[in-house]
Amino acid sequence: MTSMALAPRTALFLPASNARAIAKARTLACDMVILDLEDAVKPEDKDAARHAAVAAMAEGFGERIAAIRINGADTAEHAADLAAIAGSAAAILVVPKVENAATAARIAAAAGKPILAMIETPAGVLAAPAIAAVPGVAGLIAGTNDLKATLEIPAGAGRAGLSLALQTVVLAARAGGGWALDGVFNALADPEGLAAECAEGRAFGFDGKTLIHPGQIAVAAQAFAPTADEILEARALLEAARGGAERFRDRMIEAMHVEQARAVLERAG
Repeated sequence: MTSMALAPRTALFLPASNARAIAKARTLACDMVILDLEDAVKPEDKDAARHAAVAAMAEGFGERIAAIRINGADTAEHAADLAAIAGSAAAILVVPKVENAATAARIAAAAGKPILAMIETPAGVLAAPAIAAVPGVAGLIAGTNDLKATLEIPAGAGRAGLSLALQTVVLAARAGGGWALDGVFNALADPEGLAAECAEGRAFGFDGKTLIHPGQIAVAAQAFAPTADEILEARALLEAARGGAERFRDRMIEAMHVEQARAVLERAG
């Protein structure tokens, strides 16, 4: 794992081939921008998108974490993507369909920058702990759409069948000391459904959510931010803590709870 800044609550995917979307991203309140060279780009536009992504990174995205998702290791575009992004100003490289530690290690070494490995297949889930432990891997992203497909979960079945896979991604990321980002929510006109899925993701332990539309940012940011009550509780606990095991508001606390309270306030900014 490579040491990184505070994990993003909101990570927005957008096509590297869409100049208007790239320009708009510089005005959005997301924590991370991921320019996509993979699924969001037509085959005939791959080369132009690659050049556009490198140019966009040179211009920057303000305080937002800037990342590029390349095409997978088994594609014809992979080598060209990797060479171009290695020389770019991108802070992070996002790699789809990582299924083993060797692939993650090779790409991290070639990129010379931290990578986020997408876990999108059964093989990726089973190898997630080894992938997350690779030097240069900053964390994992649950690729929920592909996971549903490769696990043969019916499209309308919800996420119950993904529970083990999602928890494995979080466990692996935490064991490796990295970020854990939840997968995308496909329904663009369902903010209640998005909020519910974000709440579920936070309950699993994810740091934040990957998104596919600017309209999803505010809902996800709120869901993954500490609540007012959590902030007040954390402040009170830190003020009361004197070290060792002790009583606080009719419960026992120790050093672990102090660290959790500090993390809440760090996330709250």
